[in-house]
Amino acid sequence: MKLNEIRDNPGAHYRAKRVGRGIGSGKGKTSGRGGKGQTARTGVALNGFEGGQTPLHRRLPKRGFNNKIFQKDYKIVNLGRLQQALDDGKLSAEGAIDAARLVAAGVLRRPGDGVRLLAKGKLTTALTLEVAGASAAATAAVEAVGGTVVLRGAGKPAGSASAS
Repeated sequence: MKLNEIRDNPGAHYRAKRVGRGIGSGKGKTSGRGGKGQTARTGVALNGFEGGQTPLHRRLPKRGFNNKIFQKDYKIVNLGRLQQALDDGKLSAEGAIDAARLVAAGVLRRPGDGVRLLAKGKLTTALTLEVAGASAAATAAVEAVGGTVVLRGAGKPAGSASAS
């Protein structure tokens, strides 16, 4: 192959539509933009405008409210990530492992409002974990290898079991 033999794939390049080139072309004079006015000008995109009909976003009722200003920011740690930190020597199994130790080991950047333990990955070392929340599968996996999960922290984390 030579540089002068390089071509686009068939159909990859579309010929530009030549507008404003006479009445016989079908796209002459106003170039398919109709008469005068706002939409005949360049740079106009009326989002949600449906030709004067009430737009869909105004026909549908407003519903719901998401009060994120008070939402807790729990940091997620998976069992596999803990085991990886243990294998790399960044984390030791002695003592209780809490958010501060996870930050110091580089597992987390910042503790947020607490740590939520999830069960992705495999844990082979017995650990004592102090977390704000843990999934049932993660708690079972930690206890299966002889460890314990202690739930601490402010309020109940999202997804924790509650009897209400």
